[in-house]
Amino acid sequence: MPTTHHLSATPQTVRFGAFDAGFPPVLTVASGDRVVMECVSGPAEVMPPPESGLTVPPALQAIHEAVAAGTLPRLGPHLVTGPVAVAGAERGDCLRIDIEKIELGADWGYNHFRPLVGTLPEDFPYRRLIHIPVDRAAQTCRLPFGPKREGVVQPVTLPLAPFFGVMGVAPPEAWGSISTKEPRAHGGNLDNKELVEGTTLYLPVHHAGALFSAGDGHGVQGDGEVCVTALEMCLTGHFRLTLEKGGGVAQPALRFPRAETPTHFISMGIHEDLDVAMKQALREMIAFIVARAQLSAAEAYQFCSLAVDFRVTQTVNGEKGVHGMLRKGLLC
Repeated sequence: MPTTHHLSATPQTVRFGAFDAGFPPVLTVASGDRVVMECVSGPAEVMPPPESGLTVPPALQAIHEAVAAGTLPRLGPHLVTGPVAVAGAERGDCLRIDIEKIELGADWGYNHFRPLVGTLPEDFPYRRLIHIPVDRAAQTCRLPFGPKREGVVQPVTLPLAPFFGVMGVAPPEAWGSISTKEPRAHGGNLDNKELVEGTTLYLPVHHAGALFSAGDGHGVQGDGEVCVTALEMCLTGHFRLTLEKGGGVAQPALRFPRAETPTHFISMGIHEDLDVAMKQALREMIAFIVARAQLSAAEAYQFCSLAVDFRVTQTVNGEKGVHGMLRKGLLC
């Protein structure tokens, strides 16, 4: 019978900013097991001040202390929990990640931008940080700004749609240690807002055990994530990790991450050139349609033009993203 494992975020179970096939697993599970994974978010410099009334979770505070003491190296922008090994996973397999449940891990999140990053760094060459309270019961957040009516600010309330910005496996061993900033073929910082509770992510396995990690919790995000952050916050994910040997029948020739929601199949393209990312997402969708619906490549190409939506995932991670959305029931 599948087992449920609980993995807390601690200085021993978290990596700050890196994926590496050489990282030893902090947990090993069997295919089909569920991992309840606590993920925290944010370096010490973006934490809310004491007078804000917002509480820093003890797990996150302990990690900040380990970073300050030098026992947890800071190599990139994201805190990720893991890696978790799946017994029997080998290069060429596919790891299926069913995102069964996402729980809020704090009553606040933050959003910021800074010089030299984001989609418009030339227009915003300064820092701005805001802390955003979250109503867990209502599943909403309240922005500190909004339209003015008779000179009075009307704060905007947004419904939450939480997801993990970073979900990835170990990269190929030859890549060595890589930053969590750039999404690549191993997944990583995908920042795909479609990957909410109830969806599935498929990742190609590059190293024995797969070595899955997750983090970079987002409470809500717009496509593009244009200022470089979403509502960054602590989340806990319930992930079912299932091994599909040889790539899996459902994911033929898997080279890039793919996903599935209750309503859509999703292809992904990732490249520093947005035009190339678009071509990758389109080629991946064509390949998926050819394999699943047994259309010719030319027919799939035309179908994509008629019925598949291609969206900009994010434009701020160095490697930009495009994802294609194929509504279920049209072909397969």
